Amino acid sequence: MFEMFNPERADPKAVHRVKTLVSEKFVLDAGTILSVVELRCLEADCPPVETVITARKCDGSVRDWRIPKAVNDIERADIEMLSSQL
Repeated sequence: MFEMFNPERADPKAVHRVKTLVSEKFVLDAGTILSVVELRCLEADCPPVETVITARKCDGSVRDWRIPKAVNDIERADIEMLSSQL
């Protein structure tokens, strides 16, 4: 059966690197919770692999970004292209 979440975990070092790059770009405070999830999709209108990054701030605001790449393939340039609104 097809699963949306990749059964193989992303490299923890790659996840940490992505979180660090996002934290630096958006100057997130220590109270912001970041999650990084790699998803797989077989539907026609979505990329086959996508990384979703979610920031939850202490004030209750939530922001999601989507990058059509595996976590291990995300580079600084991908993070720099994300919208600066949080």
